Amino acid sequence: MTEAYIYDALRSPRGKGRPEGALHELTSVALSAKLLNAVKERNGLDGHAVEDVIWGNVTQVGEQGGCLARSAVLLSDLDERIPGLSINRFCASGMEAVNLAANQVRAGAGDAYIAGGVEMMGRVAMGSDGAAIAVDPSLAMKTYFVPQGISADIIATQYGFSRDDADALAVESQRRAAAAWAEGRFDRSVIEIRDQNGLPILSRDEYMRPGTDMQSLGALKPAFKDMGEVMPGFDKVAMMKYPHLERIEHIHHAGNSSGIVDGGAALLIGSKAFGERHGLTPRARIRATAKIGTDPTIMLTGPVPVTEKILRDAGMQVSDIDLFEVNEAFASVVLRFQQAFDVDPGIVNVNGGAIAMGHPLGATGAIIIGTLLDELERSGKGVGLATLCIASGMGAATIIERM
Repeated sequence: MTEAYIYDALRSPRGKGRPEGALHELTSVALSAKLLNAVKERNGLDGHAVEDVIWGNVTQVGEQGGCLARSAVLLSDLDERIPGLSINRFCASGMEAVNLAANQVRAGAGDAYIAGGVEMMGRVAMGSDGAAIAVDPSLAMKTYFVPQGISADIIATQYGFSRDDADALAVESQRRAAAAWAEGRFDRSVIEIRDQNGLPILSRDEYMRPGTDMQSLGALKPAFKDMGEVMPGFDKVAMMKYPHLERIEHIHHAGNSSGIVDGGAALLIGSKAFGERHGLTPRARIRATAKIGTDPTIMLTGPVPVTEKILRDAGMQVSDIDLFEVNEAFASVVLRFQQAFDVDPGIVNVNGGAIAMGHPLGATGAIIIGTLLDELERSGKGVGLATLCIASGMGAATIIERM
């Protein structure tokens, strides 16, 4: 089987997902085209250089609807003979795009792909596509549907994580992200975004709050307590599914949950022959990919079973992994991962995560693979694993090895 390599990884800075956010003036297709152009320019790609563009985005409605991947290709400077495939695996869409590209290369279905994703959360509201699992009673009742914030609080309750545990992780995420930016750890990956007149509009992650401490987080009201306990009363739904829980402890709030942001990311994935043909040196080998379905009510526990699966499939142990990127959708997701595998928190999200810098849904999976690669190179370590929890109960993971 042909090996699949990462030749490049880049991303936009993450802008606040609000009308006043720096990237708000850009549509999803415009930002996507900028990322595709950057991959083309940085790697000297001419003509029909890649087989396809595989692009993840979650809320596929309005200006993020249709085949956004193909629209981005046509708006970009890529050859029009390159098609485009839009995919949606919720929060793992960007990762699934990379994994799909890698597995296509491995199977011999094309020498190279550009893969990644985008989400402009300030322009296209999360949930505005009316997903059946949330709005169709026949499915919502069958699966005991609750919103993700309630799911995060169920994890905290089930596995014994306190508000202080979650807040401490959030403070550390902010500290690590600020240090990473101060030390230039993202310099290779983050590209400056310019407007249609060529003027710079954003060059660094905008959402960060480096002054965050336990006291400031302690003043925040739990974000999901009312929807759980009052109306529409999702705690009751959860306890129908999990009768052993006497109550749900609501520990999550805006400060220890991922931020709503705009952003995108792209990776260039190809075979050894592709690199030789274009004079490119591979940065990492994609060793394994995996996905799995999980309990749709607690929903966000996927990183644990998918990590078990990918390690088993690859014939590896947790001890074989030097660095982990676990998407910080909510603090309890990362706390549960660390608890399940008894891993040193010092090798998990060493440059901060989505609590500090934000979670642009369709892009995050690609972002964390790129962040993992950068850190493997910076630290001189060899093997890393990236994983995400996914809405409606799924998990995805990727293992990469630095070249």
